[in-house]
Amino acid sequence: MSDLSPVEKSGAPPEVAISMKKVAVASVIGTTVEWYDLFVFATASALVFNKVFFPDFDPLIGTLLAFGTFASAYLARIVGAALFGHFGDRLGRKSMLLISLLTMGAATFAIGLLPNYAAIGIWAPILLLLLRVIQGLALGGEWGGAVLMAVEHAPANKRGLYGSWVQIGVPAGTMIANLAFLLIAAWLSPEDLLAWGWRIPFLASVLLIAVGLYIRLNISETPAFNKVKEAEVQVKMPLAEVFRKYWKQVVLGGIATMSTGASFNIIVAFGLTYGTQNLGFSRSVMLGVVLLSCAWCIVMLPVFGALSDRYGRKPIIVAGIVAEALVAFPMFWLMDTKELPCVIFGYLLLMTAFAANYGPIATFLAELFGTRVRYSGLSISYMLSGLLGSAATPIVTTALLAATGKGSSVAWYMIGAALISLVALLLLTETFKRDISDVQAAVPDADPALGKPIKSAAA
Repeated sequence: MSDLSPVEKSGAPPEVAISMKKVAVASVIGTTVEWYDLFVFATASALVFNKVFFPDFDPLIGTLLAFGTFASAYLARIVGAALFGHFGDRLGRKSMLLISLLTMGAATFAIGLLPNYAAIGIWAPILLLLLRVIQGLALGGEWGGAVLMAVEHAPANKRGLYGSWVQIGVPAGTMIANLAFLLIAAWLSPEDLLAWGWRIPFLASVLLIAVGLYIRLNISETPAFNKVKEAEVQVKMPLAEVFRKYWKQVVLGGIATMSTGASFNIIVAFGLTYGTQNLGFSRSVMLGVVLLSCAWCIVMLPVFGALSDRYGRKPIIVAGIVAEALVAFPMFWLMDTKELPCVIFGYLLLMTAFAANYGPIATFLAELFGTRVRYSGLSISYMLSGLLGSAATPIVTTALLAATGKGSSVAWYMIGAALISLVALLLLTETFKRDISDVQAAVPDADPALGKPIKSAAA
């Protein structure tokens, strides 16, 4: 048994450990801002973009085109992950996080100023697509860096907990984005919402960016990267190193995570469209359901993150994936009753399963890679999961609904995504006992395929 304290186990000096509350706050607020910018676009895609930027098409086709623009950023995310990962592994985590935040903020603000189709014709959707791609580039570098700021600062026995705080940014950002549209819909007429009201959430993001920037400027670089920098052992080409020695972790990690993207996008994007266009609920009611389920998710994410510190990452994630598959049909059966309490209950069921899956996954992916290439490997793997799970989900689910007329047809898609993720996860070994601060273990001589353990933190 180790006599090391949590601080010593983490490799972090006492002054860094003392600042963990600051790191946690920065993780939540920073990622909340970034995901707000992303999900305000998703909400607008579901509610107004088909009319503002694609007005000459059938409403369902217009929604598909709007979601297609939404999905385009997922390709850009992988490019952003490679770009920010390269410099994050070479120069440090903190500087890349500041750049990604500013880039995301500028693109989101510009969307709020974008003329509509009636004003500039085809250039409106083209410029929308361009700004969406810039958002994707920024997010590709944001998430991995935020995870590493939390996980690499954290004591070894609390990495799952602190990694889950980063994940709170997703439901929190979604809550704020949906709350913004809920308030606007309550104050404005449908005509004013389409004419100019939809711009307010995009323009207001500049305030959130300012807060996030201020907080991140006051956070130190991670102890793990400082070790690499002091030893002068940075990898010249991190991306090449990742694909040479860690490609299986990248691919399997991305596939293992894809069901989280499928589930969450069904909740916040498809469910919103289905509830308003097919079940007859108002925008305000469905946005309220999304808000409630996201609030529940915020509570549950750190619970499952902490459980992964006690029982391991894989058991908790496996439970979440299996639960996603099991509640797929019940969720849509509950929604199809058109009874609001049943809809809420269905949302909470799926969101609980999602939280069990998503809470520990950030830390799990980070622990698959050595320090010298962790930013690149983690970011690319996660963004790959977005391309596989999140990008296609709004398009596939909307197409399934158009073909069958039944929301329950989407349940098969959820189950398929869950089963694929489960197989990939089972091919990766447990990671929660690893020493992630060991510079020498950054590029092990042994084949690291399939997540072979590097070193026990308690050894």
